[in-house]
Amino acid sequence: MASNASDRPLIGLTTYVESARHGVWDEMSALLPMTYVSAVVRSGGAPILLPPSAADPHEVLDAVAALVLTGGADVDPARYGAPPHPSTDRPRTERDRWESALCLAAIEMDLPVLAICRGLQVMNVALGGTLHQHLPDVTGSDRHRAVPGRMTPNTVEIESGSALASILGPAEAVMCHHHQGVDRVGKGLEVVARAPDGTVEGVEIPGHRFTLGVQWHPESNDADDRLFESLVEAATAYRNERSA
Repeated sequence: MASNASDRPLIGLTTYVESARHGVWDEMSALLPMTYVSAVVRSGGAPILLPPSAADPHEVLDAVAALVLTGGADVDPARYGAPPHPSTDRPRTERDRWESALCLAAIEMDLPVLAICRGLQVMNVALGGTLHQHLPDVTGSDRHRAVPGRMTPNTVEIESGSALASILGPAEAVMCHHHQGVDRVGKGLEVVARAPDGTVEGVEIPGHRFTLGVQWHPESNDADDRLFESLVEAATAYRNERSA
């Protein structure tokens, strides 16, 4: 999607907070894989990173035209009242708090949102849902993360008439890397895509301009930017309406 720099809507992307080495320094850093940034740029948006902070989420989101809740470590099970499974990552409480607040503020503002992998899980929990902490315990298979650190191909079936189907069609070959998934669905969310084993792979909020969550990683496929292009299109409309 071609776009002049001045026409590009600002797309906020949440970040990891992890220890990283920069030259002689090894310290906590706000990080994000370039695959997310590149997907936004290719699709006509201007990326801006939103690391955890004490800022008012509404004020932060006033500066952007869309939000991407990115992937990463497992959501702290304490947020949905469950004890941790042995396989669950150590909590990233600051990131969980920040992204949950951003998610709820964006939904309130009807700001376009694309929630990816962990982002879908953040959205589900923020809206009162729960998670399966280890899908192999539920499905008997590790088909959603066959090899840690390597994307796993999968296929999802998409509900006819959904916003997701209007972008991708009735089925999609996707790349996954997750061992958790949606259990109880959060308030207001509608399940619109599933894997063959029944795992929830896509959710949306009917009636919103663009509030989609996908359990796979669309940013990892630089040959197909349809979800990001649709997000940028919705962001452009949102920005134009707001400026008018």
